Amino acid sequence: MDPQTAHARLHDKLDDLEHILGPLGKRFSAAGFELALVGGSVRDALLGRPMPDLDFTTDAHPDDILDLISGWVDTHWDIGREFGTIGAVKSGVQIEITTYRAEAYESDSRKPTVRFGTDLDADLVRRDFTIGAMAIRLPSKTFVDPHQGFDDLIAGRIRTPGAAADSFSDDPLRMMRAARFTSQLGLDPASEVEQAMTEMADRIDIISAERVQVELVKLMTGIDPAAGIDLLVRTGLADHVVPEVAGLQLETDEHHRHKDVYQHSLTVLRQAVELESKYAAAQEEAGMADDDPQRLRVPDFVVRFAALMHDVGKPATRRFQPGGAVTFYHHDAVGAKLTAKRMKALRFDKDTTKAVGRLVELHLRFYGYGDAGWTDSAVRRYVTDAGPLLSRLHILTRADVTTRNKRKADRLAFAYDDLEQRIEALAKQEELDSIRPDLDGKQIMEILDIEPSPLVGKAYKHLLELRMEHGPLGPERAEAELRTWWHQHDR
Repeated sequence: MDPQTAHARLHDKLDDLEHILGPLGKRFSAAGFELALVGGSVRDALLGRPMPDLDFTTDAHPDDILDLISGWVDTHWDIGREFGTIGAVKSGVQIEITTYRAEAYESDSRKPTVRFGTDLDADLVRRDFTIGAMAIRLPSKTFVDPHQGFDDLIAGRIRTPGAAADSFSDDPLRMMRAARFTSQLGLDPASEVEQAMTEMADRIDIISAERVQVELVKLMTGIDPAAGIDLLVRTGLADHVVPEVAGLQLETDEHHRHKDVYQHSLTVLRQAVELESKYAAAQEEAGMADDDPQRLRVPDFVVRFAALMHDVGKPATRRFQPGGAVTFYHHDAVGAKLTAKRMKALRFDKDTTKAVGRLVELHLRFYGYGDAGWTDSAVRRYVTDAGPLLSRLHILTRADVTTRNKRKADRLAFAYDDLEQRIEALAKQEELDSIRPDLDGKQIMEILDIEPSPLVGKAYKHLLELRMEHGPLGPERAEAELRTWWHQHDR
């Protein structure tokens, strides 16, 4: 990145925000307090990235902050008051103003001890990295960079303002942030930063699962999540956060085309990121409705995390066969369970956990299609089993092809093209995305003259199986099939 371009971006952004920065800075200055735009806000302005919110720091305490912004902001809240933070919205922009502070974790504590400070430089030295230790003093708009964060940003380097070990000891979550910035911003950690991460990896265990999860999601939705994950693995942090991924280094894939299953998984992740954008663009061009369950949002955490975790069942299912072959039978089902267990430990919500686990479980379903061919019934089941995850399953399945054999790769790509075309054709013919029996539960009860009971569900399931196998039956044939089943069914 060119330094002149970065400075130009910063000045343009400050001009755009003058309607907030100017009046706010003057309010604090008139009251005898300091105020500065700080941290990620300054960094993102230099990078030309979106700034969804603005972070400020001040020597004013929370009560003083509230007095100064009340009546000027549109709304405010003090949920972070204990940590010195007051939040507000002004002209549609969310802002947070935090008292200068220094915080540290005790050796066995999950919560930081907060102490308020009185000096901007002292506040900056306690920040996670030099690229977040830059500030703009207000209202003068003076650039403050005591730790050469601008130079590090230009060089694409992650450093800490002080000793890396001290920084990570103060807040171990900063080690996860280093990996997140590797993914989000394409930065590389300085050697002393990576060394400290390696030596202190087990310190992450004192951080709550919820906070680790937030950083992991940000990492996975960055521009290069594979680079962030690789940093976690190299330093040993993955052993504590996603040990199933770290464990993949021990395995050799069945095709012997990769150094190990771990490298294969990183390749699948990278390819999923590329395909995600292509599928989303195609959906946009096709005019897919925003509320369509198949509609992808870029970045998509679910498909990316499934790509990373899709083979985590291999270590537990590895078997050596005569002649030197290696098999991993049922690693899809085992991997789905391991993925769900890990996501539960990281406090992911049930819907996200279920979606990722289901993709892992289904990621091998396609194989064999090109060789044996599928009936329409099999195609219907593929779509039905994927449900609202079908677009993501398309991405994961295609991304999982990492062979260097071009002929094989082309054959698999052609086969999946054919499958998608068949799915599209059947969808147009049968509204495949909402397959249901030709008769609903109420109609079943009326025809069979029965009350609500488990038998209704069994009859419904039987009709659904027929629908899957033969396509639409029509109400008359469906009723005949239902009566035949009823007479043959052991009640």
